[in-house]
Amino acid sequence: MNRTIKESTVKVYHRDDLQSLKAHVLAFVTAYNFAKHLKA
Repeated sequence: MNRTIKESTVKVYHRDDLQSLKAHVLAFVTAYNFAKHLKA
């Protein structure tokens, strides 16, 4: 999961501050959790 987040957020988009990075990661994880059928 860490690699998935890193490839989709940190490596693709440049953020100027930590707050905007946190908001983007939170939005990504929320969308990821609701968009895909995850196998637990």
